[in-house]
Amino acid sequence: MTFLILGIGLFFGFLLLVLLLVPRHSAAVALLERATRTIGPQEGIPVRRFALNVDYVARPFTIIRTFFSPEHDPDLIRRLALAGYHKPAHADVFLGLRLAIPAVLGLLVALFVTSGTVFLFLVVVVIGFFIPDFWLTNAISRRRQKIKISLPDGLDFLSICLEAGLGLDQGIVRLSNEMQVSHPELSEEFLQINFEQSAGVPRVQAWKSFSDRVDLESVRSFVAMLVQTERFGTPVSKSLGVFSDSLRTARRQKAEELAAKTTIKLVFPLVFFIFPTMAIVVLLPAVLAIARNLENVGR
Repeated sequence: MTFLILGIGLFFGFLLLVLLLVPRHSAAVALLERATRTIGPQEGIPVRRFALNVDYVARPFTIIRTFFSPEHDPDLIRRLALAGYHKPAHADVFLGLRLAIPAVLGLLVALFVTSGTVFLFLVVVVIGFFIPDFWLTNAISRRRQKIKISLPDGLDFLSICLEAGLGLDQGIVRLSNEMQVSHPELSEEFLQINFEQSAGVPRVQAWKSFSDRVDLESVRSFVAMLVQTERFGTPVSKSLGVFSDSLRTARRQKAEELAAKTTIKLVFPLVFFIFPTMAIVVLLPAVLAIARNLENVGR
């Protein structure tokens, strides 16, 4: 009964906090929404709209977080940026989920479990606390893999733009516009580079920030190549073409390596699953026939 009351209190407490602290729509919020929807005056990039505004959802958790710490955790902000979530409100939502998921799971255990309630309550609370961390780690890995796969295509497109007469900055904007549907993660990163340069950040520093956000070896090599071409004045388009070819070669070699490992990996299912079933299908009828014949001979 104690855990039941505790779970119900936690659930309705979070629900009441969300209902009371959600702010009304203001002119400042409308201006912020228009700014996020409009990338440029003539770019016309389609914008994904969500049913829930993350700033509204994060407001209760932001107020709770300010009681304990006025600033966000830098490590959490960096991890969320690696997963593609750049707003400070995302950090508050993440921290709120760390509190809400254990509360909901504890409520479910208190309502539906009759035996071993204390032990199971503690287990689900601990697991629920770490579920957002598991999800964030998986999101970072998936986003890195998508950027790694889409980087050669993006470099080829950027090389074509440079050979057609566009500058590097204009080529980045064109790439972010054209690849938003096919490679949204890479488009978002290149658009972030353009925003930083428009705000006055030096080009080399913007590219290094891109390398730190993505945290991939291929991206670090790409940024180092761009820094060298910027420093020594070599043609960027040729360097991009050579680098994209090297990335494709490395990816092809990695695929060949994985294909070569499949032979070894197939040994275990062959020995433990396929060979025993084949032996049963092939040898068992013969064994039964021999046993039947031996019975007839004995008679």
